[in-house]
Amino acid sequence: MTWRVLWFLIKLGVIGALAIYFANDPGRASFDWQGYSVDMPVGVFALIVLLIVLLFVYGERMRQAVFRFPSRWRAQRQAIREAKGYRALTLGMVAIAAGDADESKRQTRRARDLLTEAPLTKLLQAQTARLTGQDDAAQKYFEEMREDPEIAFLGIRGLMNQALRDGDQARALELAEEARKLRPTARWVLTELLDLQMEAGLWNKATATLDEAERTGAISTEDAAPLRVRISLHRAKRLSDDGDTSGALKAARIAMKADPGDVDSIAATADLMRQSGQAKKAEKLVTGAWKENPVAALAQAYKALAPANATPLSEVKRFEALLAINPDAPEGHIALAEASLAASLWGEARTHLQKATDLLGDPPPATVCRLWASLEESEHGDLTKAHAWLMRATEGDVASGGDSGSGTSVAVRPKTEETLPV
Repeated sequence: MTWRVLWFLIKLGVIGALAIYFANDPGRASFDWQGYSVDMPVGVFALIVLLIVLLFVYGERMRQAVFRFPSRWRAQRQAIREAKGYRALTLGMVAIAAGDADESKRQTRRARDLLTEAPLTKLLQAQTARLTGQDDAAQKYFEEMREDPEIAFLGIRGLMNQALRDGDQARALELAEEARKLRPTARWVLTELLDLQMEAGLWNKATATLDEAERTGAISTEDAAPLRVRISLHRAKRLSDDGDTSGALKAARIAMKADPGDVDSIAATADLMRQSGQAKKAEKLVTGAWKENPVAALAQAYKALAPANATPLSEVKRFEALLAINPDAPEGHIALAEASLAASLWGEARTHLQKATDLLGDPPPATVCRLWASLEESEHGDLTKAHAWLMRATEGDVASGGDSGSGTSVAVRPKTEETLPV
């Protein structure tokens, strides 16, 4: 700003100096042209020249302004129409998100009239048709979007969601493969494709998809771990059901390697090791995991590793050894109380149930309540107390949504969709 002021003052000074110079020594300019003789002061001559130059400069600008006015006017009107159209498009999307069918139809008409060339109007039309139950019309709009390179991905996604709602898994898988070709690094596409490949039992393809997603950075190594666990565990179960214990064990170990702390992987690996005749190693695996994370799933896995000739009393001894590894673990006391009940050791069962109740606090979980009910009925035949404990167990189930175990599960398919709700 300082330089601009200085430059203005310099120009003002130059003009003032010239004015003073011509005022003190005006001089005269004389010339003959086409039979005319011109004689005038130099200052007047310079002013005339300046006016002619200004006339040419600003006259050209005025000519351009006049000739460009129609195109600028049309561009301004088009800009206003587009602004109104995109506002209608936005309001239509908001109406769809709110479930307002009437408003979405009204805004769809406005957007269609104002934005004749905007590809996203097809998305609004498709969404409105779907909201109003016109599935055939929505299908048509999504197919049109699929043919438009600019919005083909959104069209494919809309068609895939419709296929999933209709239960057509094969069609959804085909569309997911097509979507991956358009957006190979999109997380939503890869996770949806993983889920569909797993549901179809395409475990090798699912593994390859996850490897590619992790390699390209579409899914981080940390996020890929639970997905790899899920794929490997499903594959292990399928192989086990087919009688391939060795292949199943290998798949379970891959799951455990992906997430060493996942209790489902540990339990599955231990069970498959037992089936392979490696019961001692399986027990060592479970007790090692129990030391770090004493949860119910590991207690159940440990119980499943009992020898074929095990007796109720020998099971009590086994669970006493497990509890000794982590004496303050409530799940250890619960497991030992359950084993004691099976062996009719009422005092032992009561001691450990009380310890578990104290550690877990009030109210105790449904599992503990059921064991108390079993103890009261088995030891004293007290059906009143047993019923009271069962009622508490029912209340606990309602409050917690039921016993879901301590294992972890990972949903591949995302619960929320991306920006546009196709």
